[in-house]
Amino acid sequence: MHRIRKVCVYCGSSSGADAAFIAAAQQFGRILAENGIGLVYGGGDMGLMGATAHAVLRAGGHVTGIIPRFLQKREHMLESVQELLIVEDMHERKRLMFEKADAFVALPGGVGTLEELVEQLTWVQLERHDKPVLIADIAGFWRPLLALLDHMREQAFIRPPSEPHYLVCDRVEEILPMLEATVSHGRKPRRELRPEL
Repeated sequence: MHRIRKVCVYCGSSSGADAAFIAAAQQFGRILAENGIGLVYGGGDMGLMGATAHAVLRAGGHVTGIIPRFLQKREHMLESVQELLIVEDMHERKRLMFEKADAFVALPGGVGTLEELVEQLTWVQLERHDKPVLIADIAGFWRPLLALLDHMREQAFIRPPSEPHYLVCDRVEEILPMLEATVSHGRKPRRELRPEL
């Protein structure tokens, strides 16, 4: 049985308009630390990114931050994490985030968060990896995207067997059990393929 050791969290470098978003980030960070699971994230100290990382650290957990050099000041790089990797560009950041994580979770965020999530869904669809990808639909944030994905199915742009498998939940406390259940039950052996970047 494979165990989730590190979770990559994609989320906004701002806090968003709903207080539920920051509360969810803090709660999930605490849950990760309490379960001995490390956080892999974009390395910033602002918004949901910073809230998640600080929550993990406060609860005694391990944080890996990966940030491109050009974003160090813009996203206020969080220097107090246990592992901080400063990379040259976004491609290297995403590659390392992929390699270091056993699962991916998308909390609310902006265009960058959407891009990272959709890239993982594409890689799953193309069978470049089988790590679980979960969309945390906090306060209905991802509902428009989920509707768009359903629309793509209705219009036959997403169809079996090329379904981009993903999990969806709307409660933070469901995230980790869903990820662990997916890894533990009914999955083919995990591949270590590297997606093309």
